[in-house]
Amino acid sequence: MSGIGAGGGSSILDDIGGDPDLRSTNEVTGYNLLATDGEIGHIDDFILDDETWTIRYLIVATRNWWPGRKVLISPKWIQNVSWEEREVGIDLSREAIKAAPEYTDESLLTRDYERVLYGYYDREGYWVDEYAAV
Repeated sequence: MSGIGAGGGSSILDDIGGDPDLRSTNEVTGYNLLATDGEIGHIDDFILDDETWTIRYLIVATRNWWPGRKVLISPKWIQNVSWEEREVGIDLSREAIKAAPEYTDESLLTRDYERVLYGYYDREGYWVDEYAAV
């Protein structure tokens, strides 16, 4: 995912010559999520792959539109990030996100769940790329 990572904030990285576009997940938490047709929620948390330290999903809270609901969005679906406006744009409609499989703290993030999620969004799973690299 371009520009968002689990690293430190930009001012620290600028001082040591790091990537000025890299942001801490703590900073990006709370950013508004913009669908193709308007705001849909905000980034509530992240799911990281504990082996590769890859951000696999953004956990998006849609409580301002549909109370208590959270969905997962892959960072690969991000179109743009506005650091100034604190917004993340994706190429999905509000309706697609509204009807997406719900994610709860009790949800088990299994490959079957991921297949359903990626199938719902009609996207190829990240694991396809990983298997091709082997």
